Amino acid sequence: MSQVTADRVKEERPFRNVRFGPTDAVVERKPDGTVYIRSACALGDYPPTITNKLDYWAEEAPDRVLFAERDANGAWQKLTYTQAFDRARALGQALLDAKLSSDRPLVVLSGNDMQHALLALAALYAGVSYAPVSPAYSLVATDFGKLRHILDLLTPGMVFAADGKAFGRAIEQIVPLDVPVVVTRNPLSTRQTRLFSELAETVAMPAVDAAHAKVKPDDIAKFLFTSGSTGQPKAVINTHRMLSCNQEMIRSSLAFFSDIPPVIVDWAPWHHTAGGNHNFGIVLYNGGSLYIDTGKPTPKGIDETVRNLREISPTWYFNVPKGYEALLPYLRRDKSLRETFFRDLNVMFYAGAGLTQHVLDEFEELAFQTVGHQILVLTSLGSTETAPFARGPATGLTTSACQHRASSLSLRRWRASSKRACAARASCRVIGDNRT
Repeated sequence: MSQVTADRVKEERPFRNVRFGPTDAVVERKPDGTVYIRSACALGDYPPTITNKLDYWAEEAPDRVLFAERDANGAWQKLTYTQAFDRARALGQALLDAKLSSDRPLVVLSGNDMQHALLALAALYAGVSYAPVSPAYSLVATDFGKLRHILDLLTPGMVFAADGKAFGRAIEQIVPLDVPVVVTRNPLSTRQTRLFSELAETVAMPAVDAAHAKVKPDDIAKFLFTSGSTGQPKAVINTHRMLSCNQEMIRSSLAFFSDIPPVIVDWAPWHHTAGGNHNFGIVLYNGGSLYIDTGKPTPKGIDETVRNLREISPTWYFNVPKGYEALLPYLRRDKSLRETFFRDLNVMFYAGAGLTQHVLDEFEELAFQTVGHQILVLTSLGSTETAPFARGPATGLTTSACQHRASSLSLRRWRASSKRACAARASCRVIGDNRT
């Protein structure tokens, strides 16, 4: 079969029918060749804080799973929306009792887990700023220089780490003695340490709801730190408006999130904007479920991800290109895994680098063989400062409330990258008048 014939056959294969937002755009060309592109559609209403959605879904879908993670025996431990709401209020009260604020934020040293998720919700709910920090600064570093810089900058009112033993050396050397330390397990013997379970027993009072009602859209929600690859990590302020508005932007583009609550199996770290804002936020904003994946896109970590994907069928899947490459050998040889993975999947999403053509082609082929249609593969442009979704070039989408500046050359590249996905969208539903 010739390449032209093969390409024609692929183009005739249907894509899964999912709903996207309009792609109407206003283009303004400047004499110097700069092109400004903005959405022609107004952004929909969004709540002042993303935790207003926790209130909403606890009322609308109280028994739906919000978070799930495996326990020591490998069984899924699940937390519903109403349980998460109650525990976030209790923990929020504990943070208020400890006098935390934007000047004395909560700092989390460890990675993704249920306790981290609940503390994040508690801080956002109570109007307490929170900063997730790369665990490598505590577990891998030897001099703790970056961690020291971050704590000096933030002046934390409380520090949390999952395991006092694993994080003990960093805590002992860097965290001031007058800063309360909370751990899930293995409290330090060298300083006073509270257990997370004790903190969670705090009784929520009217004060925590009053604090939530006082949170303003432009208050500081969290501090995210740059990687520090060109020096010390730099703090990026994320406001409540940024988090909430950005999720409405995402939903205006990926409209299918309004139709089916997303189910996500995700490893992306919460100290990074992709995992902590984009993916975490998609779940909370749209009443979805997040299955915490402790695997990684590495030779040693991919087995755990595969284990999780054998049991949970995602509706939206995120990974970096290396993660997709690592999954391919398992999907090739395991029909049951393919069926679970592709069964409910609406979109595959990647970020962090370019996805090679042969990997994209093979995923599309496996999807078609398994479920009889292709799955759209998307990516986007964004940054920590945009919280982070700004534009989806692979779908031809210009998000509402954003204006993009591009040179003539970058515009041509953007059109080329969008061409294939725009063709795929012809077999998907689009809201409004779609002019691509």
